[in-house]
Formats: sequence, C-alpha cells, structure tokens
Amino acid sequence: MKYALIIPDGCADEPQESLGGQTPLQAAHLPEMDAVAARGVVGRANHVPADLPPGSDVANLSLLGYDPKRYFTGRAPLEAAAQGIHLATNDCAIRCNLVTIEGQSMRDFTADHISTDEAKALLATLQTELGGGNLEFVPGVSYRNLLIYRGGDRQPPFTIDTRATPPHDLTDKSVLDDYPRGPGSDYLNQLMSDSVAIFADHPVNVERRRQGRLPATNIWLWGQGGAPAVPPFADVYGKRGAMITAVDLLRGLAVLLGWRRIEVAGATGYLDTDYAAKGRAAIEALPDVDLVCVHVEAPDEASHEGNAPAKIKALEEIDRHIVGPLHKALAAGGEYRLLVSPDHPTPLRTKTHSHGAVPFAIAGSGIAADGFHTYDEVAAAQSSLAFDDGWKLMKYFLGS
Repeated sequence: MKYALIIPDGCADEPQESLGGQTPLQAAHLPEMDAVAARGVVGRANHVPADLPPGSDVANLSLLGYDPKRYFTGRAPLEAAAQGIHLATNDCAIRCNLVTIEGQSMRDFTADHISTDEAKALLATLQTELGGGNLEFVPGVSYRNLLIYRGGDRQPPFTIDTRATPPHDLTDKSVLDDYPRGPGSDYLNQLMSDSVAIFADHPVNVERRRQGRLPATNIWLWGQGGAPAVPPFADVYGKRGAMITAVDLLRGLAVLLGWRRIEVAGATGYLDTDYAAKGRAAIEALPDVDLVCVHVEAPDEASHEGNAPAKIKALEEIDRHIVGPLHKALAAGGEYRLLVSPDHPTPLRTKTHSHGAVPFAIAGSGIAADGFHTYDEVAAAQSSLAFDDGWKLMKYFLGS
C-alpha cells in the first residue's frame, strides 16, 4: 500500500463577501480535490488544542500523527532540527525573524520578503555585535532565521510561561502589547532593541531603501523551546516517509520523524513556488517510501497578505499540478490512499492562523464513498466523520 498526504497550508477559511459568500476552497476550481472527495470520504479534524498556539508547528505535528500536548516544545527547535543543529539539555532555539516595524506597527513580518543573501549579511553583523559566548545567530531562508542559546550547565532563562507572539499574527497591528513577556523576556527584548541600531544604517538596508524596498528594521524573537523527544514515524506507525517542502519547520519535522527529505529546485515557500516540480518529485519518490508528504506554503502566505485571488490561484495550482498527477500515479500503481488536508485555518479576514477544525478528504483502497462531492469547509461540517484530537486522523488514514 502506498500513501500520500498533500498539505495546502492554511487553506481552510471563512466565507468571503468578495467571493459571493463562498470560502476560497468553494470559489476555486478544484476538480482533482473534488474527485478525491467524491471517490472517498470528507471529514474534519482539529489539530490545535485550545491551550496551545494555533501555529503550523503545533498543527503539522498533529497532522503527522503526534499528540502536540505531549510532544510540542516550540517552533524554533523543529527548525533547528532541519539545519542539523543539536540542542543539549539546557539549550534553546529561538525563531529570529527579520521584520519591518514602522512606528509601533508591524508593517511587514517578512521584511518585504528579504532575500536569503541579505539575511545572511544582517545575521553575520548580529553575530559580530551581539553573538559569541552562549549566543549564535543562524541564517535560514529569507526572513526565517534562528538564534541558538547555549545554556551549558545552567538552565535557560526561558520557561513554558515565556510569551512571545509570532510576527505574522501582528500584520498591520500595533506591537506595543506583544513584545516578549514572562521569564527571560528582558533578555529577548534587549536583543531586539539592540538590533534596531545595528540595522539602521546597515549596507543591506541602505541598498534596499535605494531600490524603494522596505528595510529590515529589527529582529523579532519568538517560538523558543528546547529539543523535543519525538519517536520516529517508523517506530510508531511502521511506515517509511518522505517530505517535500520549502519550509524549515516541515524539514525539521521530517528529520525528527526519520523521514527522507527531498529538496525540489524552484520550491520557494511562497506563491511563486514550482508546483509542478513538487508534483513530479512526489511521484518519483513513491517507489522508495511508504508515504510521501507534499507541503505547500502558498495558501497560507496568501492569507497572511489578505489576498483572496492569490489564495484561489495557489489552490488551483496545487489541484492541477500536485493532487491530480499524484492521484493518477497512485491509482496506477496498485493499492493506495490519498489524504488532502491543511494544518490549521488561516482566515483572509484576520491574516493569521486560528484555532478550529479543518476539512480533509481521503480516497483510495478500502475507503467507501460517503456521498460528498466537493472538498470544502461546508461539506466537512456536514460530515459525521470528525476528529477532535486531530493527531488521531493519521491512524485512520493508515488504517491502523
């Protein structure tokens, strides 16, 4: 049996006045996703417990079959795993975004989609000015970077009670009440404050302003945590997996789960990603693993921008270039199951992640059609198939 999981990140949404009262899933032309629904079952799953933040870290951990209340320690440690960074007992990884703040408002949580080369230059300066000792600034992809705190024989100042808001939750909002709070927050806030002066006249920002682009005004620290103890997927579910993604969070989860990581040229983690290349890579990976997972960040990015047309286009590209070809290849190869599901809702209205159930559709061997013919939030809400503990969906999908 071959399995495939396609994750259109953040695609679940609300009815939009601009779309005639439809959600993006309803408004988009999605014949391949609808075919999965028509041939199989539609349901809903809640991947974010009420007492945990509604981030892709918590939600994807659940979607991949792990109880986040048991295994979640923070977002940054998952991204550290993607880069092969070992965290000892008293170490912490902290997400280090490059952002643009104007006045007291989060103008752009991506610093105008700063390039990876520009980010490397900025972080190199931070390492020179602020790093050393127990601090290491680690460049990642574009605005997504890390700060590693090495505790040595002393416990870190941060605890589970340290509050740090993801910057993508603050788009076009005041940041005054959302700077880090709680244990160790003074340390984080000082680093963030210090970065403002360091970045003010940095050559990278001088050049960006000359080009009419937004500067990276400072770092934003959040998502801190220690190393998670996640058992390998093969030990839990008896299956070998492969991950196709352009996002370090999912790469890190793949590392922790013991999955093969497949890097695809042209996969950007944004709206301009090469959807067809991801689809081809998934098909090529099928002979070598039991389960292939294709994660696409584009719908989530469109929601963060409040861009309904871009979200619809991303969904249609996923449908045409990933769901369709992969479903066809699976069906031609024998017994299979295909699951389409986002991790969490990201409403266009709020431009940020939210709690709540997301729709899923499963088709394939041993799955009898349940009478639904479309893949969307409305069909899922009418279904009797629901998982309040979303991490249990994986067991159902695998037929465990």
